[in-house]
Amino acid sequence: MVTSKRLTPSIRQVVLDTEDARGLAEFYRQLLGLEYRVGDEPPRDGSSDVAGDDWVTLLDPASSWRYAFQQVAHLPEATWPEGPRPQMLHLDFSVDTSEELFEQHARALELGARVLDDRLTDAEELLGVYADPAGHPFCIFVQTSP
Repeated sequence: MVTSKRLTPSIRQVVLDTEDARGLAEFYRQLLGLEYRVGDEPPRDGSSDVAGDDWVTLLDPASSWRYAFQQVAHLPEATWPEGPRPQMLHLDFSVDTSEELFEQHARALELGARVLDDRLTDAEELLGVYADPAGHPFCIFVQTSP
């Protein structure tokens, strides 16, 4: 049997540093409909599981995407779009229609995101730019082409 060898590495997951790994994981779990990796679920009794909160992984049930959240002692917030602490990475998410964009905009704000740039009525490109509760920028676009 002949097997083909990959010539490049494949992405395993996106990891976000945060001062609150459990809290940020919960934000993205709710925003994106993700599921906890087995063993990373929050404690059932509602107590703080300090030892298990330094790294939390979420899985996307509809794809192979994994999102991980790593606890750090201090993380200065990015000063998007300019400033002394530029974003070093951001996440882009898409929806199919402007109606979905408005719905997801409201959900993101309800879950604790802040608006960094509101282009929900931009004639050229419909999108919202947000900061998650840890200050990481992310965008939600209306998908117009592949």
